[in-house]
Amino acid sequence: MGTHYQQLSIVERCEIARLSTAGCSVPEIAAALDRATSTISRELNRNASANGDYQPEYAQRQAQARCWRGARLERDAPLRDAVRSRLRAGWSPAQVSGRLALDCGRRVISPESIYRFIYAQLARTKDYSWRLYLPRGKSKRGWRGRRGGNAIVRIPGGTPPLIST
Repeated sequence: MGTHYQQLSIVERCEIARLSTAGCSVPEIAAALDRATSTISRELNRNASANGDYQPEYAQRQAQARCWRGARLERDAPLRDAVRSRLRAGWSPAQVSGRLALDCGRRVISPESIYRFIYAQLARTKDYSWRLYLPRGKSKRGWRGRRGGNAIVRIPGGTPPLIST
């Protein structure tokens, strides 16, 4: 679990292309770059063109396109406005998700994505008016239990009640 993975850089991708066109095998390329054989094999299979050529610029663009670019509601303003207007009207995130799916004929966004977006807004902006969009109006997730036990026990000098059997 403590392993840290690094993405291939454009320099490494150019080296993969050079060694690949020179006829080197995948283990030889991996040894030259000090990378795992599976990493090189996956890179060549994932980003090779139809005729089998490996283009490092194309591979770099594909890798950047696959990177996570933030929450969907942050990127898609019309969807964010549609979700926010329904939440303002008192709908739950599950109801919003279901209605959008019915309107579009496919699943648009999950209730969990809506919850994550709202809680991220609460944490990032410290604008606690976002919690009013939630069914329970809580600013943090999860069950917040109260201290249990008998109140008498917590009172200094209190005597516990007699238990009759």
